[in-house]
Amino acid sequence: MIKDCLKNAEIYYNISDKLKLGFEWLKSTDLKSAKPNKYYIDGDKIYANVQEYQTKTESKYEAHRKYIDIQYMIKGEELIGVCDKSDCKTCTAYNDSNDIEFFDCKKEDTWQKLREGDFLVLFPNDAHKPSICISSPNIVKKVVVKISMK
Repeated sequence: MIKDCLKNAEIYYNISDKLKLGFEWLKSTDLKSAKPNKYYIDGDKIYANVQEYQTKTESKYEAHRKYIDIQYMIKGEELIGVCDKSDCKTCTAYNDSNDIEFFDCKKEDTWQKLREGDFLVLFPNDAHKPSICISSPNIVKKVVVKISMK
């Protein structure tokens, strides 16, 4: 997992060309005006899902096998629990078509506050529990850039 703010994204460009392309898209797109939708950056290799939703008090851990997530907060704030997938037990089997598996994790959460301008890069070993409210449920606007592992 990597947590930082978008203005520092260039530090991470050398990790992969695909990650760099995802960050460049985030920096060059008017995300405050973007409508909730799926945006293709490089076909199925790199795409973005702009979302607006209400945060909640609880959710399940999830992880992905085919994609790395860049979760970027456009407006609002939320908590995201993160732990190593090896410390979790599958509660909903992996769905290949949606690239998602759900977990119960017994280990203590590492909580990350995602505020406007912040991003988290979540790798396949990072089980994560997104969309958790900080004090009370509120509406957020977030984009998740999906970066293919292939």
